[in-house]
Amino acid sequence: MSSNNTDAKIKVDAYFNKEQPFKQGIAFLRKIALNTELTETCKWGAPVYTINNKNVIGILAFKHHYGIWFYNGALLKDPKKVLLNAQEGKTKAMRHWKFLAVNDINKETVTDYILEAIENQKKGIEVTFTKNTDVKIPEILTGALDKNIDLKRKFNSFTPYKQKEFITYINEAKRDATKLNRLAKCITLIQDGIGLHDKYRK
Repeated sequence: MSSNNTDAKIKVDAYFNKEQPFKQGIAFLRKIALNTELTETCKWGAPVYTINNKNVIGILAFKHHYGIWFYNGALLKDPKKVLLNAQEGKTKAMRHWKFLAVNDINKETVTDYILEAIENQKKGIEVTFTKNTDVKIPEILTGALDKNIDLKRKFNSFTPYKQKEFITYINEAKRDATKLNRLAKCITLIQDGIGLHDKYRK
């Protein structure tokens, strides 16, 4: 086992061994996932399960629920209608299956969903994203960046996708006052090197 794999296993084990209300529930989901051909690793501080180095599912515990994240869940058949979009209008591919108790988990049904996700990934069936070249950077953001070289450098260090999130967030504001408030929020995040939606990605 490589040092990277060992490090990932230590982090994953720590995640599952941490004392929290849903410890038993996520352990059950882990057992189901490990009974498939998925490879367990750690990404963004949480357990992620891959096939051919492609993300298929993640297992996460939150304050009031726990569940499975399907990275291309939008393409699953979802016969039980259990998959949720965490951010309507923003999240394209990922879907979340929430649980509140261990008794909520039907092993066979969860396995069926995971196996479908695995087969889709093997076949290369993924949600594709088209690049939007018509996104216009708002003048107030351009002005703020031009006035602060360090801020501009940090903004340019973000991926085009994250830059677009900042731009869209400001552009979608209807009122000038709202645009200014959103600009202030974006500037703070950019200065700290944090993407607009990074907290949802952890």
